[in-house]
Amino acid sequence: MPDTPTDPHHERRWLILGVIAIAQLMVVLDATIVNIALPSAQADLGFSDGNRSWIITAYALPFGSLLLLGGRISDLFGRKRSFIVGLLGFAVASAIGGAAPSFGVLVGARAAQGMFGALLAPAALSLLAVTFTDPAERGKAFGIFGAIAGVGGSIGLLLGGVLTEVLDWRWCLYVSLLFAIPAAVAGSRLLHDVKSPNRPRLDLAGTATATSGLLALVYGFSRAESSGWGDTLTLVMFAAAVVLLSAFVVLQRRVASPLLPLHIVLDRNRGGSYLAMVTAGIGIFGIFIFLTYYLQQTRGFTPIQTGLAFIPMNLAIITTSIVVNTRILARTGPRPLIPTGMLFAGLGVAGLTRIGVDTAYASHVLPSLLVIGVAFGLVFAPAFSGATAGVAPKDTGVASAMVNTSQQVGGAIGTALLTTIVVSSTSNYISDHGGPSAAVVREAAVHGYTVAFWISAAIFTAGAVMTRALLLPGAVETAHAPAARADGLEPAPAAAAH
Repeated sequence: MPDTPTDPHHERRWLILGVIAIAQLMVVLDATIVNIALPSAQADLGFSDGNRSWIITAYALPFGSLLLLGGRISDLFGRKRSFIVGLLGFAVASAIGGAAPSFGVLVGARAAQGMFGALLAPAALSLLAVTFTDPAERGKAFGIFGAIAGVGGSIGLLLGGVLTEVLDWRWCLYVSLLFAIPAAVAGSRLLHDVKSPNRPRLDLAGTATATSGLLALVYGFSRAESSGWGDTLTLVMFAAAVVLLSAFVVLQRRVASPLLPLHIVLDRNRGGSYLAMVTAGIGIFGIFIFLTYYLQQTRGFTPIQTGLAFIPMNLAIITTSIVVNTRILARTGPRPLIPTGMLFAGLGVAGLTRIGVDTAYASHVLPSLLVIGVAFGLVFAPAFSGATAGVAPKDTGVASAMVNTSQQVGGAIGTALLTTIVVSSTSNYISDHGGPSAAVVREAAVHGYTVAFWISAAIFTAGAVMTRALLLPGAVETAHAPAARADGLEPAPAAAAH
């Protein structure tokens, strides 16, 4: 039997998973690892508080707006090529950012990271989708992948704290090379490209409207966070996003080779998976960011201690993800799992509203983190698996890109919405309690966090209701016949072997 990725028993499949997992971990942790480095980077390079948010925004804008294009590029020109180019480009951008002599160079490097990340992330997930076609092994592989997606952010907090305290903030960028280069070398040996003889054209009009619309949407939410929801440019960006994305949908119905075939999104199980990722992206922001602020600024935790505080949640995510995808999902389908996970997430976040200025981590934070970890394990693994289930091989890249796009847009919404709520609630508390004394400011900050946690809990509850209504009962088809090559565009002839 030839040793090809179309054979579910080929010996390289788990090595391929390892390479994909390394790449996915790098992309996910990079979203939070730089947050820890910001104060040190600001002191070193001398940029203002007003410019600090651009270190985050410069990555988010190209990443969020180019994901669909990156996914379609992997479909058209090969998943292996997209994967390797994305890894190497991300590594070069990280090296430039780590060596940045000025604020402008650092922002440019972060933007380049976002661009290459938008090429890498959908290629990685589509590789996973076409490598594992055996239902049992697919469940295990997606369980591992979903666990990495869930824990990567908190691993970034821990790793960022260690690198910043022990070495230097620049290593929060250099560390990506330790992931990217080995993964690129291994991927170049393990993966194979197969060119499609009937490769469709790139939908230029769809690419332009989707990229511009997503760019306007992500920037609009970033702008709202800093300048307010009534800011003129914020409103212009939101209006432009509505017009451009509406035009994109119209175009996708008319062109012969659409950037995003609408049947991918309109399938109820895939649509439910994308909705779950949007909801999780909105709600999870308050957990990572505001709880990090609480532990460090209110409770006095060091960056390393803060990272360690999230470890129990990570373990719960990993355990639940693997158990769900290997033992439960194939029998039940995603419908009972994802809504239940959303409810658990809402319960866990609601538990965080019990925190106070002097409350203990073990009694007021840890129990909620464990519940949230189980919740994310119930959501992420089935959502990642369901998002590409039943998709034709030629569309796995763009279907995978929709997962990342959903999470990115959700994160942008959560960032803007919940930050606005925290700032407003904190200011009102200070005004109502006699002014900004040190004690009142600390209590006001905790009050702002708890209000945001309540909102997050409500968002997760709404997500449970919506996904329950959208997802279909029963197990879902996990692969589209005929099976695809692990890094090809179309199935290889039966006689081909590598």
